[in-house]
Amino acid sequence: MDIPLLAGTLSTVVFAVSNLPMLRKALRTRDVASYSVSSLLMINCANAAYSLYVFSLPFGPIWALHAFYVVSCGIMLVLCLRARRLACDKETHPSGGNQPVGAPRPDVIA
Repeated sequence: MDIPLLAGTLSTVVFAVSNLPMLRKALRTRDVASYSVSSLLMINCANAAYSLYVFSLPFGPIWALHAFYVVSCGIMLVLCLRARRLACDKETHPSGGNQPVGAPRPDVIA
């Protein structure tokens, strides 16, 4: 393995591992109130555009790193949008906020 490939592999592992605690905490607690939806949207759009470049490169560590970023940023966006939607549902229908999805709501007459 040559030096640039070794450096790329090592930095990929370090970057990915450094993001795992934040991602693990967000998945475990579902507390994403401090995240900005607009920032996460921009990051995901940038990742989509950057994918056109990265995946045109020969297979290597950058593919793994970028794939990790795409997946982790996508997860964060989904968690953030879900949390915002649930917060809006609780504000709109305070008595139905803890109902399972699809369950009849006590405040809605069929």
